[in-house]
Amino acid sequence: MGKVTGFLEYERLEEGYAPVEQRLKHYKEFVIGLKDEEAKVQSARCMDCGTPFCNSGCPVNNIIPDFNDLVYRGDWANAIAVLHSTNNFPEFTGRICPAPCEAACTLNVNDDAVGIKSIEHAIIDRAWAEGWVQAQPARHKTGKTVAVVGSGPAGMAAAQQLARAGHAVTLFEKNDRIGGLLRYGIPDFKMEKTHIDRRVEQMKAEGVVFRTGVLVGHLPEGSKVTNWAKEIVSPEQLKAEFDAVVLTGGAEQSRDLPVPGRDLDGVHFAMEFLPQQNKINAGDKLKGQIRADGKHVIVIGGGDTGSDCVGTSNRHGAKSVTQFELMPMPPEQENKELTWPYWPYKLRTSSSHDEGCEREFAIATKEFIGDKGKVTALKTVRVEWQGGKMVEVPGSEQVLKADLVLLAMGFVSPVSTVLDAFGIDKDSRGNAKATTDFTGGYQTNVPKVFAAGDVRRGQSLVVWAIREGRQAARAVDEFLMGYSDLPR
Repeated sequence: MGKVTGFLEYERLEEGYAPVEQRLKHYKEFVIGLKDEEAKVQSARCMDCGTPFCNSGCPVNNIIPDFNDLVYRGDWANAIAVLHSTNNFPEFTGRICPAPCEAACTLNVNDDAVGIKSIEHAIIDRAWAEGWVQAQPARHKTGKTVAVVGSGPAGMAAAQQLARAGHAVTLFEKNDRIGGLLRYGIPDFKMEKTHIDRRVEQMKAEGVVFRTGVLVGHLPEGSKVTNWAKEIVSPEQLKAEFDAVVLTGGAEQSRDLPVPGRDLDGVHFAMEFLPQQNKINAGDKLKGQIRADGKHVIVIGGGDTGSDCVGTSNRHGAKSVTQFELMPMPPEQENKELTWPYWPYKLRTSSSHDEGCEREFAIATKEFIGDKGKVTALKTVRVEWQGGKMVEVPGSEQVLKADLVLLAMGFVSPVSTVLDAFGIDKDSRGNAKATTDFTGGYQTNVPKVFAAGDVRRGQSLVVWAIREGRQAARAVDEFLMGYSDLPR
């Protein structure tokens, strides 16, 4: 390493945030990234640890010590080359990945981990500013055609890798814009959509054909084409027109809360609420947008999606925002002796929480209460865990005022209509059944049809989606050509 004693000399420096009162007035990103000299100092904290657990802690296996050393030495051009060798879209992960690499950092055993995510963020932003991110079209075409269904991070990664291998790739997306949940699930204040747009332009220059407004499969019963897309393409069409098909859709089936009053107006899934604001930010006109202005908002679900609902509600001007979590409040500090190098169980406070939010732990919703068909309150009860089971605490029921309730309890499975239309076998959780073996990896039971990302593994992180998209691309390349030079 460039600075062998750096971890002894320098403290961890976090990225900064714009003041709360300023950032609540807009939907733009508000993270203040590291300056070049700050990134150099933070990179110097990377230890010459011998066994870099950060590499295996990172799902895409970023070569973290190498790009840290290059940043320390001021060689930013080679730093982005190293970063891109394992990660197609570091501007996505550098903004919204929870950084399992940092949890696995050797320095994290008894000190603050190296700020890997902030360094990655600095590298890719510098690379775009310097014009180092260029299209990489294949030198030779294979004559093979591949359809990728779903344009989230798994689909984008698979499509880009396959195009660079020389295949003719068409990427299908049912929505009007590319990006999947990156586009319509992640709020703009966490990741502005220009980052997706310029990758789309790069991929077009590499030969990827994008077809938006196209639903692959069959419409759900009772739906109209105009509710979903401009066009429907059947699995039979894809299998006839393409040499391979890769399904990379998301786990879009939201977990519901079937308690009395669920059908009241004002009770919505998070994924009804969040995409609308993203569409408004993109310039679309929407009638009947779900708004939190002046309302008492309760978000049910303590994860990232719930946090995104908190941040968006505060920007609407909610009167109050409360977030529920069924599990008890985690400790503020993890027990590193028990958890390192794995992802620790500890209290996590997001930037959205800092903007204004009451957090309630170990609480369950028993009933939605309404008046004239609209939700006005929730009946709740405290819960505790006894013998591995959740039990209600006697006498702990209470009624909390609520004008808007957002269900953000995660996703249970991909929408079954696509998998059913292809006739793909499912696992016990309703995901596409496909292994990740080196031989025949990511193949489903349907000939020449592959599956990767959330549609295969279930709800997960953007970094896992990129990993699966890259690995599936190699599997498809081997299937088509008998060998592959793509990295796995």
